[in-house]
Amino acid sequence: MTAPSKPQEPNTQHQELCTWLQAVAVKRDKQSFSQLFKWFAPRIKQFGIKQFNNEAQALELVQETMTNIWRKSHLYNKDRGAPTTWMYSIMRNMSFDMLRKIQTQRTETISDDIWPIDNALATDDLEQYEDHLQNKNIIMMLDQLPENQRQVVFGLYFQQATQEQLAQQLNLPVGTVKSRLRLALNKLRQQLGESND
Repeated sequence: MTAPSKPQEPNTQHQELCTWLQAVAVKRDKQSFSQLFKWFAPRIKQFGIKQFNNEAQALELVQETMTNIWRKSHLYNKDRGAPTTWMYSIMRNMSFDMLRKIQTQRTETISDDIWPIDNALATDDLEQYEDHLQNKNIIMMLDQLPENQRQVVFGLYFQQATQEQLAQQLNLPVGTVKSRLRLALNKLRQQLGESND
């Protein structure tokens, strides 16, 4: 009794992937790309869900990776490695780019996240101190603020700039403008409290 022969599927798969990639590279063949997509997209999605724990981001990874495979297919060299290795390296690079982008977005918005009362300070306190801000006493208090906080208060209350306009004018993130405003208003409130005692 002879032993069953080992399936040739992995080698056949390798040849098919090489053929499809070559057809995409040389002919921009959409049918071959469709075959690559059917084979590779579910694997990318599975990897993306593990990486991001988010289906929408996993699908974005599928789209970005497959777009790059379409654009860069001419760079694949079968003598240097398997098509799967080449495609997975593109997928990993795209996932790193996405993770960096997500981290950058988190860093840029952290000021908004940690100061949830900024909007209240920017509106309620403005109404509360609107009359006082015209007072010379308040202007003297403003002079005692650090320069970066004084710039923000003057820009918002005397120049009537929005936080976004001021951020652009000072070349700062909006979150930094909000943080400086919060600190300045807290100091003014303390000074007002002391002067009223």
